[in-house]
Amino acid sequence: MTETPHPTEHTASTKGGDQPSSDWAQRTEQAVLDAAIARAGRLGWNSQLVRAACEAEGLSLGDQELLLPHGPRDLAALLSRRHDAEALKALEATPAHTLKIRERISAGVTARLEAAAKDAEASKKCAGFLALPFNADLGISLTWDTADKIWRWAGDTATDQNHYSKRTILSGILAPAMTIRLFQGKEAADAFVARRIENVMAFEKWKAGKDFDAPVRKITDFLGRLRYGAKVE
Repeated sequence: MTETPHPTEHTASTKGGDQPSSDWAQRTEQAVLDAAIARAGRLGWNSQLVRAACEAEGLSLGDQELLLPHGPRDLAALLSRRHDAEALKALEATPAHTLKIRERISAGVTARLEAAAKDAEASKKCAGFLALPFNADLGISLTWDTADKIWRWAGDTATDQNHYSKRTILSGILAPAMTIRLFQGKEAADAFVARRIENVMAFEKWKAGKDFDAPVRKITDFLGRLRYGAKVE
């Protein structure tokens, strides 16, 4: 009879690769996240929650340190990524190419808000945790990742500065929209998102009719003519 190894023993690399460790970590992360979601409303989003969730899954402190070295920050990332995945799954029923661009972004944002709302109490506690000054970097990073996933689902292939501006703008919609959805309800959040997307589309339409690169081209042309001795008009 072969003895079943302790979870921490799965973390060692094997000759065939690290797949056993990866599988154990992914399964256990999700189980701990389930336990945390069930307890967050009572315990808040903190180290106490992490320990309680890990204990519920039979993990020692050593296992916990291995699985979630940054404690509640790692747990917040797991929750955000789960909600991202659930939103994308929900969007599969609506092919992006059948929608106008503003409809795609609206659908993407709505799907993400509803994914978080299914775990409302945990999402509220996590949002409060990410709002703390020393967690701002994580909150910004996770929101950016969500915006990136929505834009990719929407079919965005931009690789220039538009890649970053689109995600920055959408991040600015997602963060307050999430707060509104969790604390004021779906109707208020939908109205906010509709207004913001309309503003973004109006700006994009205005920008499309402007030649923002013209001043830069004039300067570089002028410098080029000076360098090569061409006549400057």
